[in-house]
Amino acid sequence: MTGFGKATLQLPTKKITVEVKSLNSKGLDLNVRMPSLYREMELGLRTQISATLERGKVDFSIFIESTAEQTSTKVNVPIVKAYISQLREVYANADETELMKMAVRMPDTMKVEREEIDENEWNQIKEVINESLNNILSFRKDEGVSLEKEFQLRISNIRQYMNDALALDPERVQNIKDRLQTAIDELKVNVDENRFEQELIYYLEKLDITEEKVRLTNHLDYFLETIKGTEANGRKLGFITQEMGREINTMGSKSNHAQMQKLVVMMKDELEKIKEQVLNVL
Repeated sequence: MTGFGKATLQLPTKKITVEVKSLNSKGLDLNVRMPSLYREMELGLRTQISATLERGKVDFSIFIESTAEQTSTKVNVPIVKAYISQLREVYANADETELMKMAVRMPDTMKVEREEIDENEWNQIKEVINESLNNILSFRKDEGVSLEKEFQLRISNIRQYMNDALALDPERVQNIKDRLQTAIDELKVNVDENRFEQELIYYLEKLDITEEKVRLTNHLDYFLETIKGTEANGRKLGFITQEMGREINTMGSKSNHAQMQKLVVMMKDELEKIKEQVLNVL
Protein backbone atom coordinates (compact mmCIF):
# COMPACT_ATOMS: atom_id res chain seq x y z
CA MET A 1 0.00 0.00 0.00
CA THR A 2 2.98 2.31 0.18
CA GLY A 3 3.35 4.72 -2.72
CA PHE A 4 3.91 8.26 -3.90
CA GLY A 5 2.42 10.25 -6.75
CA LYS A 6 3.06 13.82 -7.83
CA ALA A 7 1.94 16.06 -10.68
CA THR A 8 2.17 19.79 -11.42
CA LEU A 9 0.23 22.34 -13.41
CA GLN A 10 1.53 25.74 -14.55
CA LEU A 11 -1.23 28.32 -14.96
CA PRO A 12 -0.72 31.94 -16.08
CA THR A 13 -0.68 33.29 -12.50
CA LYS A 14 0.09 30.26 -10.33
CA LYS A 15 1.78 26.88 -10.14
CA ILE A 16 -0.28 24.05 -8.69
CA THR A 17 1.34 20.91 -7.27
CA VAL A 18 -0.60 17.80 -6.25
CA GLU A 19 1.05 15.16 -4.06
CA VAL A 20 -0.30 11.82 -2.82
CA LYS A 21 1.52 9.70 -0.24
CA SER A 22 0.37 6.32 1.04
CA LEU A 23 1.54 4.11 3.91
CA ASN A 24 0.26 0.77 5.21
CA SER A 25 -3.01 0.72 7.13
CA LYS A 26 -5.77 -1.80 7.88
CA GLY A 27 -8.33 0.51 6.28
CA LEU A 28 -8.41 3.88 4.55
CA ASP A 29 -7.13 6.77 6.69
CA LEU A 30 -7.37 9.80 4.42
CA ASN A 31 -5.98 13.24 5.22
CA VAL A 32 -6.68 16.01 2.69
CA ARG A 33 -4.89 19.36 2.69
CA MET A 34 -5.93 21.96 0.17
CA PRO A 35 -6.34 25.77 -0.11
CA SER A 36 -9.59 27.15 1.28
CA LEU A 37 -10.44 28.34 -2.24
CA TYR A 38 -11.09 24.72 -3.29
CA ARG A 39 -12.56 23.50 -0.01
CA GLU A 40 -16.05 23.08 -1.45
CA MET A 41 -14.63 20.42 -3.78
CA GLU A 42 -13.22 18.32 -0.93
CA LEU A 43 -16.16 15.90 -0.52
CA GLY A 44 -16.11 14.81 -4.16
CA LEU A 45 -12.33 14.61 -4.03
CA ARG A 46 -12.41 12.32 -0.99
CA THR A 47 -14.85 10.03 -2.77
CA GLN A 48 -12.56 9.83 -5.80
CA ILE A 49 -9.45 9.11 -3.73
CA SER A 50 -11.24 6.47 -1.64
CA ALA A 51 -12.49 4.66 -4.74
CA THR A 52 -9.04 4.79 -6.36
CA LEU A 53 -6.71 3.86 -3.47
CA GLU A 54 -9.08 1.74 -1.30
CA ARG A 55 -6.68 1.21 1.62
CA GLY A 56 -3.73 2.89 3.30
CA LYS A 57 -2.84 5.91 5.40
CA VAL A 58 -3.12 8.50 2.63
CA ASP A 59 -1.94 12.11 2.69
CA PHE A 60 -3.33 14.14 -0.22
CA SER A 61 -2.13 17.73 -0.69
CA ILE A 62 -2.70 20.56 -3.15
CA PHE A 63 -0.13 23.37 -3.05
CA ILE A 64 -0.43 26.72 -4.81
CA GLU A 65 2.58 28.87 -5.63
CA SER A 66 1.76 32.34 -6.97
CA THR A 67 3.84 33.28 -10.02
CA ALA A 68 2.04 36.57 -10.83
CA GLU A 69 3.24 40.02 -9.89
CA GLN A 70 -0.20 40.80 -8.50
CA THR A 71 -1.52 39.31 -5.30
CA SER A 72 -4.98 38.92 -3.81
CA THR A 73 -3.69 40.42 -0.54
CA LYS A 74 -4.22 44.22 -0.52
CA VAL A 75 -3.42 47.04 1.85
CA ASN A 76 -6.56 48.21 3.61
CA VAL A 77 -5.93 51.89 2.85
CA PRO A 78 -8.79 53.46 4.91
CA ILE A 79 -7.76 51.48 8.00
CA VAL A 80 -4.10 52.43 7.61
CA LYS A 81 -5.00 56.14 7.25
CA ALA A 82 -7.19 55.96 10.33
CA TYR A 83 -4.34 54.40 12.34
CA ILE A 84 -1.90 57.09 11.16
CA SER A 85 -4.34 59.82 12.17
CA GLN A 86 -4.72 58.34 15.66
CA LEU A 87 -0.98 57.75 16.03
CA ARG A 88 -0.28 61.35 15.02
CA GLU A 89 -2.35 62.51 17.99
CA VAL A 90 -0.26 60.34 20.32
CA TYR A 91 3.12 61.02 18.68
CA ALA A 92 2.77 64.61 17.49
CA ASN A 93 6.45 65.00 16.61
CA ALA A 94 6.87 61.58 15.00
CA ASP A 95 8.12 61.23 11.44
CA GLU A 96 5.50 60.18 8.85
CA THR A 97 7.60 57.18 7.88
CA GLU A 98 7.70 55.96 11.47
CA LEU A 99 3.94 56.44 11.79
CA MET A 100 3.45 54.39 8.63
CA LYS A 101 5.64 51.56 9.97
CA MET A 102 3.64 51.46 13.15
CA ALA A 103 0.29 51.63 11.36
CA VAL A 104 0.88 48.71 9.00
CA ARG A 105 1.66 46.47 11.99
CA MET A 106 -1.76 47.13 13.48
CA PRO A 107 -4.68 44.63 13.08
CA ASP A 108 -6.76 44.54 9.87
CA THR A 109 -4.33 46.60 7.82
CA MET A 110 -4.16 43.86 5.19
CA LYS A 111 -7.15 42.30 3.48
CA VAL A 112 -7.49 39.31 1.19
CA GLU A 113 -9.90 39.62 -1.67
CA ARG A 114 -11.94 36.42 -1.89
CA GLU A 115 -11.45 34.50 -5.12
CA GLU A 116 -14.11 32.40 -6.80
CA ILE A 117 -13.35 29.01 -8.34
CA ASP A 118 -12.87 29.23 -12.06
CA GLU A 119 -14.56 26.18 -13.63
CA ASN A 120 -12.03 25.90 -16.43
CA GLU A 121 -9.15 26.16 -13.97
CA TRP A 122 -10.67 23.47 -11.73
CA ASN A 123 -11.08 21.13 -14.72
CA GLN A 124 -7.36 21.50 -15.39
CA ILE A 125 -6.60 20.83 -11.72
CA LYS A 126 -8.73 17.66 -11.85
CA GLU A 127 -6.56 16.40 -14.69
CA VAL A 128 -3.48 16.93 -12.52
CA ILE A 129 -5.21 15.16 -9.61
CA ASN A 130 -5.95 12.19 -11.87
CA GLU A 131 -2.34 12.19 -13.04
CA SER A 132 -1.03 12.10 -9.46
CA LEU A 133 -3.41 9.24 -8.56
CA ASN A 134 -2.31 7.33 -11.65
CA ASN A 135 1.30 7.89 -10.63
CA ILE A 136 0.76 6.44 -7.16
CA LEU A 137 -1.11 3.48 -8.66
CA SER A 138 1.82 2.89 -10.99
CA PHE A 139 4.16 3.06 -8.00
CA ARG A 140 2.02 0.48 -6.18
CA LYS A 141 1.95 -1.84 -9.19
CA ASP A 142 5.73 -1.75 -9.51
CA GLU A 143 6.03 -2.57 -5.83
CA GLY A 144 3.47 -5.36 -6.30
CA VAL A 145 5.62 -7.00 -8.99
CA SER A 146 8.58 -7.04 -6.60
CA LEU A 147 6.41 -8.38 -3.77
CA GLU A 148 5.10 -11.20 -5.94
CA LYS A 149 8.65 -12.38 -6.65
CA GLU A 150 9.45 -12.14 -2.94
CA PHE A 151 6.38 -14.18 -1.99
CA GLN A 152 7.13 -16.86 -4.57
CA LEU A 153 10.66 -17.20 -3.19
CA ARG A 154 9.50 -17.48 0.43
CA ILE A 155 6.73 -19.95 -0.41
CA SER A 156 9.22 -22.05 -2.37
CA ASN A 157 11.59 -22.03 0.61
CA ILE A 158 8.86 -23.15 3.02
CA ARG A 159 7.86 -25.93 0.65
CA GLN A 160 11.48 -27.10 0.36
CA TYR A 161 12.03 -27.06 4.15
CA MET A 162 8.79 -29.00 4.61
CA ASN A 163 9.89 -31.64 2.12
CA ASP A 164 13.29 -31.85 3.80
CA ALA A 165 11.55 -32.41 7.12
CA LEU A 166 9.36 -35.15 5.65
CA ALA A 167 12.45 -36.85 4.24
CA LEU A 168 13.66 -37.24 7.83
CA ASP A 169 10.43 -38.89 8.94
CA PRO A 170 11.62 -42.54 8.54
CA GLU A 171 14.69 -41.74 10.62
CA ARG A 172 12.52 -40.03 13.23
CA VAL A 173 10.16 -43.02 13.46
CA GLN A 174 13.06 -45.43 13.82
CA ASN A 175 14.60 -43.26 16.56
CA ILE A 176 11.32 -43.33 18.47
CA LYS A 177 11.11 -47.11 18.18
CA ASP A 178 14.71 -47.52 19.31
CA ARG A 179 14.23 -45.24 22.35
CA LEU A 180 11.14 -47.12 23.44
CA GLN A 181 12.79 -50.50 22.96
CA THR A 182 15.84 -49.35 24.90
CA ALA A 183 13.66 -48.13 27.75
CA ILE A 184 11.88 -51.49 27.91
CA ASP A 185 15.14 -53.41 27.81
CA GLU A 186 16.47 -51.34 30.71
CA LEU A 187 13.37 -52.22 32.72
CA LYS A 188 14.22 -55.92 32.19
CA VAL A 189 10.59 -56.98 31.97
CA ASN A 190 8.81 -59.26 29.57
CA VAL A 191 6.59 -57.38 27.09
CA ASP A 192 3.85 -58.72 24.85
CA GLU A 193 5.20 -57.99 21.38
CA ASN A 194 1.74 -57.56 19.87
CA ARG A 195 0.74 -55.19 22.64
CA PHE A 196 3.98 -53.29 22.20
CA GLU A 197 3.39 -52.92 18.47
CA GLN A 198 -0.17 -51.64 19.06
CA GLU A 199 0.99 -49.05 21.59
CA LEU A 200 3.82 -48.02 19.30
CA ILE A 201 1.47 -47.54 16.35
CA TYR A 202 -0.88 -45.47 18.53
CA TYR A 203 2.03 -43.32 19.73
CA LEU A 204 3.39 -42.81 16.23
CA GLU A 205 -0.05 -41.85 14.90
CA LYS A 206 -0.20 -39.03 17.43
CA LEU A 207 3.15 -37.78 16.13
CA ASP A 208 2.30 -38.26 12.47
CA ILE A 209 2.60 -35.01 10.44
CA THR A 210 1.06 -36.20 7.18
CA GLU A 211 -2.15 -34.22 7.67
CA GLU A 212 -0.21 -31.07 8.54
CA LYS A 213 1.88 -31.55 5.39
CA VAL A 214 -1.26 -31.85 3.23
CA ARG A 215 -2.94 -28.80 4.78
CA LEU A 216 0.23 -26.69 4.64
CA THR A 217 0.72 -27.61 0.98
CA ASN A 218 -2.86 -26.54 0.25
CA HIS A 219 -2.28 -23.23 2.05
CA LEU A 220 0.92 -22.60 0.09
CA ASP A 221 -0.85 -23.29 -3.20
CA TYR A 222 -3.82 -21.11 -2.21
CA PHE A 223 -1.49 -18.25 -1.28
CA LEU A 224 0.16 -18.32 -4.72
CA GLU A 225 -3.25 -18.54 -6.38
CA THR A 226 -4.53 -15.55 -4.39
CA ILE A 227 -1.64 -13.21 -5.22
CA LYS A 228 -2.44 -13.64 -8.91
CA GLY A 229 -6.00 -12.39 -8.39
CA THR A 230 -7.16 -9.01 -9.67
CA GLU A 231 -9.09 -7.98 -6.54
CA ALA A 232 -7.69 -6.42 -3.38
CA ASN A 233 -6.60 -9.47 -1.39
CA GLY A 234 -4.25 -8.23 1.33
CA ARG A 235 -6.61 -9.25 4.14
CA LYS A 236 -7.16 -12.70 2.61
CA LEU A 237 -3.40 -13.25 2.36
CA GLY A 238 -3.12 -12.32 6.03
CA PHE A 239 -5.68 -14.99 6.96
CA ILE A 240 -3.87 -17.59 4.83
CA THR A 241 -0.56 -16.88 6.58
CA GLN A 242 -2.29 -17.43 9.94
CA GLU A 243 -3.41 -20.88 8.79
CA MET A 244 0.08 -21.63 7.49
CA GLY A 245 1.48 -20.67 10.88
CA ARG A 246 -0.86 -23.09 12.68
CA GLU A 247 0.25 -26.02 10.54
CA ILE A 248 3.94 -25.18 10.91
CA ASN A 249 3.59 -24.86 14.70
CA THR A 250 1.82 -28.22 14.89
CA MET A 251 4.56 -29.85 12.83
CA GLY A 252 7.12 -28.42 15.24
CA SER A 253 5.30 -29.70 18.32
CA LYS A 254 4.99 -33.18 16.80
CA SER A 255 8.43 -33.47 15.22
CA ASN A 256 10.32 -34.79 18.27
CA HIS A 257 13.49 -34.69 16.16
CA ALA A 258 16.28 -32.11 16.41
CA GLN A 259 16.93 -31.68 12.69
CA MET A 260 13.23 -31.51 11.87
CA GLN A 261 12.74 -28.85 14.53
CA LYS A 262 15.54 -26.80 12.94
CA LEU A 263 13.71 -27.00 9.61
CA VAL A 264 10.47 -25.94 11.31
CA VAL A 265 12.28 -22.89 12.73
CA MET A 266 13.47 -22.05 9.22
CA MET A 267 9.90 -22.35 7.93
CA LYS A 268 8.73 -19.99 10.67
CA ASP A 269 11.41 -17.48 9.72
CA GLU A 270 10.28 -17.53 6.08
CA LEU A 271 6.65 -17.15 7.15
CA GLU A 272 7.47 -14.09 9.29
CA LYS A 273 9.10 -12.47 6.26
CA ILE A 274 5.93 -13.15 4.29
CA LYS A 275 3.75 -11.63 7.05
CA GLU A 276 5.87 -8.46 7.05
CA GLN A 277 5.43 -8.00 3.32
CA VAL A 278 1.71 -8.91 3.31
CA LEU A 279 1.15 -5.60 5.12
CA ASN A 280 2.19 -3.90 1.86
CA VAL A 281 -0.51 -5.68 -0.15
CA LEU A 282 -3.74 -3.91 -0.96
